[in-house]
Amino acid sequence: MNSRRPHKEGTIQDLFTALTHEGPPLPQRFSDLKKELFTEQLVESWRDVLKELETITEEVAAKGTDNIPQVDYTSITNGLSEQQIKDVKKAGAIIVKGGVPKDEALAWKQVIRDYAKANSDKVKGIPPNDIVFYEIYNSKAQTSARAHPALINTQRTLMSLWHVSDPSTPISLNTPLTYFDRLRIRPPGPSVFTLGCHIDGGSVERWEDPGFRKCFSKILQGKWREHDPFDVSPRIDAKQDLYHAANACTIFRPWQGWTSLSTTGPREGTLRLLPFLHLSTAYLILRPFFRLRSESARRAGSIGNGETPLGFNDWEVNLDGTEFPGSEMGKAQVLNDKSHPHLRLDKTVTSIPRVEPGDQVYWHCDLVHAVESEHMGKGDSSVFYIPAVPLTVQNATYVRDQLIHFKRGLPAPDFPGGEGETNFKGRGTVEDVRTAEARRLFGMERFNVPDNTTPGESKVIQQANSILF
Repeated sequence: MNSRRPHKEGTIQDLFTALTHEGPPLPQRFSDLKKELFTEQLVESWRDVLKELETITEEVAAKGTDNIPQVDYTSITNGLSEQQIKDVKKAGAIIVKGGVPKDEALAWKQVIRDYAKANSDKVKGIPPNDIVFYEIYNSKAQTSARAHPALINTQRTLMSLWHVSDPSTPISLNTPLTYFDRLRIRPPGPSVFTLGCHIDGGSVERWEDPGFRKCFSKILQGKWREHDPFDVSPRIDAKQDLYHAANACTIFRPWQGWTSLSTTGPREGTLRLLPFLHLSTAYLILRPFFRLRSESARRAGSIGNGETPLGFNDWEVNLDGTEFPGSEMGKAQVLNDKSHPHLRLDKTVTSIPRVEPGDQVYWHCDLVHAVESEHMGKGDSSVFYIPAVPLTVQNATYVRDQLIHFKRGLPAPDFPGGEGETNFKGRGTVEDVRTAEARRLFGMERFNVPDNTTPGESKVIQQANSILF
């Protein structure tokens, strides 16, 4: 039996209400939390971060799509160069060209269209009368994509860019798992529901949960330059979902990602990224402790240019208010020009370069991202959401439950509940997962203990096998 409490029925839109309006004030305990976490060292960190942002935001705005590293799939098979790794870590993102043949990716999209048509009376999504974001998780096409060798190899390579600071950390970065997510088929034109700038994996949990907070301990100690976004050890105990929110990712997913099913470029409904991971994370974590001085706000208002003053002296420590800008309990972390003005999101959030069917795009779990509000192209902008997920005890438990849902045709455990695809004709089954490696990803076969493992890796593989079998 599945031990998880099911979510109520719903759609992707339920997680993102704060993209369109501010949520209710947070309870008083969040003011107490700020007072508990604040130290005077954060003031100088704030000054330093703001100074760095002045330079990097100008550079990013000038470079545009060139901020996003692109590599050919042969770089995955041959090994990324030191410069490629440096570029990927700086931006927090990568595009992998090729790997999946174009015809194969286009065939997946046609299978989805046929599947949706065959079950048109039961398919759900947003917007309901002309679906773009499909509440489909268990199609044969998604099953094939998740099991594709090019995706598995890419995910294993990208997870190797992370490291453990503690060898006893119970994780295997060499052992990918699959995480069922939705798909998008977006026609040209404006979007009824647009994903503005946000970060998945919780919002206030970054500060509220002691385990999640540990991931940003150097920043909270006033040592933001020592923060390592690719240290996996403190991530293991992070609770990203304290409020059992439908659509909230409960597992550790170091790289979010999607695989393209169309030829899509800037201004064609594509992904947008804020390509400076380290500095943007430091700013995000420090932001709740500071607010704009009232006299600075009045001065800006009298000028009438509508711009928020960004100078260090225009801001002051704010511990009495409960605000964690852009954070709402049970929602994703939202960012906009009002909540996080120093990021200059209107200039720095960058549309990714043109991609072809079969290209893969991945971005770090802490990276700010969005989707273009308009699609000015001629064809559809379509993707499968497929991230890179390593083996941990928590992730193995999730995959066990996910497999139960897959066999029943239910939505994946993190997503809105209901009967899902239980009664759909032609949905994917375990028989569609054929190779031994793919079956391990899905939790259908035992994991092997590779050579030269860390103590934590060897232990977690054995624990995962006991959970799944």
